[in-house]
Amino acid sequence: MFIPRDLSSEIRSLATQFPALVLTGARQTGKSSLLRELLPEAPFISFDLPSVADAASQSPDQFFANASEPIILDEIQHAPQLFRYLKNRIDSDRHRMGRFYLTGSQKFGLMKELSESLAGRAAILELDTLSSHEILDYPSTADTDLHLFLWRGGFPELYRNPQLRTQDFYASYVATYLERDLRSQLRVGSLRDFERFIRACAARNAQLLNFTELSRDVGISISTAREWLSVLEASNQVVLLEPYFANLGKRLIKSPKLYFRDTGLLSFLLGFDSPEALVRSTYLGSVWECFVLNQILRQKSASGSAGRIFFLRDVHGNEVDFLFDHNGRLRLAEAKWAEQPDASSVRSILKVHPWLGARAADEHWLICRTPHSHRLPDAPRIRAVNGFRFWNWFGEALTRKATDKA
Repeated sequence: MFIPRDLSSEIRSLATQFPALVLTGARQTGKSSLLRELLPEAPFISFDLPSVADAASQSPDQFFANASEPIILDEIQHAPQLFRYLKNRIDSDRHRMGRFYLTGSQKFGLMKELSESLAGRAAILELDTLSSHEILDYPSTADTDLHLFLWRGGFPELYRNPQLRTQDFYASYVATYLERDLRSQLRVGSLRDFERFIRACAARNAQLLNFTELSRDVGISISTAREWLSVLEASNQVVLLEPYFANLGKRLIKSPKLYFRDTGLLSFLLGFDSPEALVRSTYLGSVWECFVLNQILRQKSASGSAGRIFFLRDVHGNEVDFLFDHNGRLRLAEAKWAEQPDASSVRSILKVHPWLGARAADEHWLICRTPHSHRLPDAPRIRAVNGFRFWNWFGEALTRKATDKA
């Protein structure tokens, strides 16, 4: 079962503008499946097999001479010698678009090779796990329980194979990721230390990143913690959300906040074996905040939006979860698990709004579980929206004029 992906239209559009397209993302997010669905007649070459990567690297001229276009080159980072030949192939006919489709799960060498060989020749997109829109709008999965989705996460294999136990999938995923990807990129003396590090990061999800505390709790050096976190970020397991501080003086915190890219993996690392255990836990708020950010990032990627996302926090502890900078207009958003929110849920937005001055949008958002989008009676500047239904409002809201009172 293939679940249609929202990124498909953006891939088709960019393929008409660039000779090559690079699709990155964590392992098991469906990169290969998506490209094979979009290009069913294109040859598919996977360099995950060392023998295939070695053969292509040793005879790149012969490899490309025998390859018809368009072609899908899967996990291209395992055959870095091909990038120079790709550049020559593209430059021999720069007017032909959509010739090469590359995937990669490891950004370390991949981005270096892209910047050196394919700069200006390749569009780059990231594919995350399934969004709530992709799950809830697909007939076979439309009745998915929302609490289950929050806990289970969005890896496509969990929905392609409903009989697959969630805990088994993530246990295998973590073990495979540690053994396969990390050992090839880092000198990890103890895989157990690295797994403890990942779990320590999970416990700090949606918190300010503090390397001193993180390294102390795991028993590693600060430099090692920085290196290991960079690996998690480069392999699309976590994202660092930067603070917004432009024109707001020195009162603002400049450390980023740490978030996981999928709440299913996060829930597994936190030790929750059921949706009920997650909902009862003290981590629910941070997991929901993580979920909201990831749905925003997925919609932003699929729509090709150039808007930027930050968080806002000053040294006195006044904090707003998210700030959207879209064409110079600044919108604030709070993520709350509440189903029937009131003005008490948005105190931080009401306090921070005056700081934004003339750039502040007329409408800000409380992202919660409300059944219906509505303005809060006691805070009409704030609209409550359902966090599981981003596609119904997010794209339109970002482009809405500040004078629109919808």
